[in-house]
Amino acid sequence: MSNLSELLPTGGGQNAVDFVASGTLSSGQTVVLNSDGTVSAVESTSFTESLGSAVDFTSNISSLGDPSATFDSVNNKVILVYKDYNNNNFGTAIVGTVSGTSISFGTAVVFESANTTYTSCVFDPSTEKVVIAYRDGNNANAGTAIVGTVSGTSISFGTAATYTTNGSYTSLAFDSISNKVILFYRDNANSNYGTAAVCTVSGTSISFGSRTVFNSANVGDMSSAFHPNENRVVVGFRNSSDGYGKVNVGTISGTSISFSGASDFNSGSSEYVACIYDPSADKIVIGYRDTSNAAKGTAVVATLTGSSISFGSSVVFETGTTWYVVGTYSAASGQVVFVYQDDGNSGKGTLVTGTVSGTSISFDAPTVFSVNSANGYMVTYDSNEQRVVFGYYDVGTNDGDARVLRPAYTVTNSADFIGITASAIADTATGAVNVYGGINEAQTGLTIGSDYYVQADGSLSTTASSVKVGQAISATTINMMDLT
Repeated sequence: MSNLSELLPTGGGQNAVDFVASGTLSSGQTVVLNSDGTVSAVESTSFTESLGSAVDFTSNISSLGDPSATFDSVNNKVILVYKDYNNNNFGTAIVGTVSGTSISFGTAVVFESANTTYTSCVFDPSTEKVVIAYRDGNNANAGTAIVGTVSGTSISFGTAATYTTNGSYTSLAFDSISNKVILFYRDNANSNYGTAAVCTVSGTSISFGSRTVFNSANVGDMSSAFHPNENRVVVGFRNSSDGYGKVNVGTISGTSISFSGASDFNSGSSEYVACIYDPSADKIVIGYRDTSNAAKGTAVVATLTGSSISFGSSVVFETGTTWYVVGTYSAASGQVVFVYQDDGNSGKGTLVTGTVSGTSISFDAPTVFSVNSANGYMVTYDSNEQRVVFGYYDVGTNDGDARVLRPAYTVTNSADFIGITASAIADTATGAVNVYGGINEAQTGLTIGSDYYVQADGSLSTTASSVKVGQAISATTINMMDLT
């Protein structure tokens, strides 16, 4: 025997299993196993960006105060938190249900019957609760937190707890390693220092660990994000004494937190800081208004290594005067999304998507979403519907509006790859599929000795992906036994 073909059975017969085809399959087609036992082609589907219509969640108001939003991933609900100017400035929450690019709301619920400002909220999946931090104007401006439970399209609350006698700016992050909520705030009772506490949720109650100062100077607006791979939490903030944009890295141990020391992400005046963890790039992205550069909307990518943090070069995403920057991460598109006011365009509400590459970020063209001037932004990501949800105050209509964004993205079923057809199979017909441990001889143009991978569109390529098939042993034959 002088040829490899003499050693192997013809027709790709090794480890061939008969399946019924769902759809017409070509010879040498990569396939997936369906829930009904049939097989269909590995393929990708692309979606263009789509923005749903504005839906009022409150009407005839003059502002939303300091709003915030989060997503309850257990009940698949969006929670918006705001100050209700129609009801004595009371702290209010409302539950939203996303369907496609639309959203509907239940009845608004008051969580604090007092003038409520500086709200921040986060979902704790370990306890299936929503945590809200805020300033209680009827209790000498005490920093306060409360626990909410979503049921259907409503939310109920436990008893509020005070974490400082006088607080203001707040931010909440969830530590998915220790299952703790991390609270950041400006402690007006302690020289306006930036302060943090580890929070424990139990039932509808919340308690606080020891308070730790993360910035021994007056701090302004702040935002935080948890980095699971480094098991650290990052807080970005405005250092009010010099106006610089700074971050500090926190390490959680039980109910305590310690910090590595503040670093400048912008050695210039910075406002409206928004920190986002990008899991696809394993980076922290910081958006902000760069007041030292004509108030342009700007972002920088931060790399975390343990408690050390470094920064790439800053990138402008909005050349006009920018206000009220908030942001989230879209898992569907693998991008960060910033929502903000473009004062260079009559104050209209605008959003922009950015893609991280290495230590930099590039942005798509901004999308204007409001006819009128808009402010008071809040944003979150609905991981169930794979949609970005944001709320804002429409200055022209005096309404609190919410909209749903479907970012442009591509989905593929390549992760469900099961094998390659030995020959063409007609729709509903039965045919052989070579599975792992076999040989497929229905290919063309392979490079002998090269490893091949399934691509998102179902093609085979030497470009590495998460689905390795095997190694080419001839121009037409791939050995599916090589899984290393």
